[in-house]
Amino acid sequence: MPLARPNHVIALAFAVAATALAGCTTYRPAPKAFHEATIQPYRLDSGDRLRVNVFEQPGLSNTYTVDQAGYVSFPLIGRVAARGQTLTALEGAIAAKLKQGYLRDPDVTIEVDRYRPVFVMGEVGRPGQYSYVPGMTAQNAIAIAGGFTPRGNQQDVDVTRKINGEIITGRTAISSPVLAGDTIYIRERLF
Repeated sequence: MPLARPNHVIALAFAVAATALAGCTTYRPAPKAFHEATIQPYRLDSGDRLRVNVFEQPGLSNTYTVDQAGYVSFPLIGRVAARGQTLTALEGAIAAKLKQGYLRDPDVTIEVDRYRPVFVMGEVGRPGQYSYVPGMTAQNAIAIAGGFTPRGNQQDVDVTRKINGEIITGRTAISSPVLAGDTIYIRERLF
């Protein structure tokens, strides 16, 4: 069998390298809606725990969790849809239902007691689920998860986020803000 000529070896090496690098460019940069979601009012979803206060009604004031189906089970009025709602909208919905035969003029206020967690995966010291704090960036979440491993790409991260019911993944800088429920993936660096 004849040996390959050096030109063929170089061409083959170039083809393999080009194929490998082509795979590195298949990511999707974060779309405009991805960044706009960080400046919108907070939207509730499964796992959020809420502190609901009904003025002068200690039997109704308590903490409630948004269940997997996206509802809050509230005394007297039953299940109230919370998924995708802002705090103000949910306050109005609960007040309107309480007004239907239970209270004359209910004054309802809601605060988030505990946000749903963020998930940090990939090249970090301790991948897992971590508590979200308002104003958190991807870099903060990475630090909480034990920092980058020696192989971790420290330039940018892939973030998966639910926006208007659609799950979107985009590549962002590590200084970008994250939202409750986001999944942050740290890739392995090439060199």
